[in-house]
Amino acid sequence: MYAVIRTGGKQYKVEEGDILRVEKLEAGKGDTVTFGDVLLIGGDSLEVGSPTVKGAQVSASVIRQFRDKKIVVFKMKRRKRYHKTQGHRQYLTEVRITKIAKD
Repeated sequence: MYAVIRTGGKQYKVEEGDILRVEKLEAGKGDTVTFGDVLLIGGDSLEVGSPTVKGAQVSASVIRQFRDKKIVVFKMKRRKRYHKTQGHRQYLTEVRITKIAKD
């Protein structure tokens, strides 16, 4: 059984046991989080929500909170003597999918 969930403005296809990196969630290490925005549940039969599947939720346990690698943002306007360099590190949460349930 698999599901498509929405969190942090992105969609992820998940199965039980998957390890997933999502945008930061307000939960500590070892906590359980539930994703209520389940867009699709597949397996023996396919159930598509409009926009979400009623009564479906995906549970996950938090493995760790961390920051991603630094990316460099470089802006430049040619012939205008303008250039700007910035860096950014995104806060992420790593979770393990434990259960996909539908009432």
